[in-house]
Amino acid sequence: MSEFEKDAPMAVSPMSSYLNTSALNVFIIVVFELEIPIDESKIMQVLKDVFVPLNKRFSSIMIEDKKGKKQWKQVDVNLKEHIKSPIFAKKGLKFYDEEFDEYMSNIGGEKLAQDKPLWEVHLIKYPTRKNNAAGTSVVKLHHSLGDGYTLMGSLLSCVKRVDDPSIPITFPSSHATTSSIKRLPESIFSMFKSASDFGWNILRGSNFIVDDQSPIRPENKEFKHGFGISNISLSLDSFKVVKNKLKVTTNDTLVGMIFLGIRLYMEAKSYESRKAKTTALVLVNTRKIRAYKSVGEMLQTNSESSWGNQFHYLHLPIPELSDANTSNPLDFVLEAHKIISGLRISLALPFSSVFLGLLDKIKGPEAAAKHVYKTIENSSVSISNVVGPVEQVAFANHPIKGFYFMSIGIPQSVLVTILSYMGNLHIAFGVEKGVIDEHQLLSCFETAKEMIFNAANKT
Repeated sequence: MSEFEKDAPMAVSPMSSYLNTSALNVFIIVVFELEIPIDESKIMQVLKDVFVPLNKRFSSIMIEDKKGKKQWKQVDVNLKEHIKSPIFAKKGLKFYDEEFDEYMSNIGGEKLAQDKPLWEVHLIKYPTRKNNAAGTSVVKLHHSLGDGYTLMGSLLSCVKRVDDPSIPITFPSSHATTSSIKRLPESIFSMFKSASDFGWNILRGSNFIVDDQSPIRPENKEFKHGFGISNISLSLDSFKVVKNKLKVTTNDTLVGMIFLGIRLYMEAKSYESRKAKTTALVLVNTRKIRAYKSVGEMLQTNSESSWGNQFHYLHLPIPELSDANTSNPLDFVLEAHKIISGLRISLALPFSSVFLGLLDKIKGPEAAAKHVYKTIENSSVSISNVVGPVEQVAFANHPIKGFYFMSIGIPQSVLVTILSYMGNLHIAFGVEKGVIDEHQLLSCFETAKEMIFNAANKT
């Protein structure tokens, strides 16, 4: 049974409420790079017949009741109001990468209208050199609709396998260590670790602990510049040599690579910043499962895969750059492994969720949203990860070459997102234009990748 009663407004969850306030207004952009030119009529049909009916949130607006509590109210959906098909001024070009980048920056700076359902689809019917895409479909969804798990699950309900549309899509198997959410602390150390991490979360949201100013966390944080997105794809198989040599996971390796790339960029901009106090916020799905369920199962009451914004964030200190770890870049991977392993025995996530709930009840959702905002603002970079299909899929019969996502509206100048698809990891860097040199940042990540792979290949 749906969580919505027929024609009755439904209460907005606390975290969804925080993400759509005057303090914090966050949305997610998902970019599908398509193999063939866009047929708008086919995409509109899938949106009408599949996407909109999936969840009544996709046909609802957010309102406030007499007590000021936010609710979802269902309205009629005019699909044409949600579909945008830009026309670029230049004609006859072979590729439109510059026009595409400018358009993406513009979408990132525009808020979603609150008087209609909080999503839209941009159909960019121009080829781009990057991945040789014939066209690009960009889905923009407000974060209050759901988190990465539920929104990605919804979008994947709209795709079919290219090899055989009648067969369900599959996802990479997970061999992750049991999450700390599932178990009680196993030692006195884990209890102290939980208390320390929880206190760190609270203090960072209260301005008592703040990252140093640096090339990726400038003093003037107005966040009024445009937003640029660069992305790179890496084969999952390419990580095997590091995993086997160090006995770590792909996640440990990639996080270590990101940390090293960020430090190399900081050093290139300011040598002193190689030792600046710099923290990454890692967004974590707090559900007890990782595998996607159907949207119907997500909407069931008391489901382990239930719908909503069920995520929180953990703080990962980015190791300082030194002559020692520059000469041995695998140290960054080992340090990432050590930090992530320590977080697995921490109960900071549920403790922090309880704290936000209490803050909401005592001071209201705006106060809770401001705490989340300050926690993010007082850190330097955010990292989030979503699992995608193993096989190639098609959206409305348009085969997808590659896709990636990005969160917009977060008060940071650098964000990193990771999505697995067809045996590759698609890593996207979202940067504030005019503040971060996105090409140099991507180059530094490439350098970090080569340093780590080359070090692992040495006998």
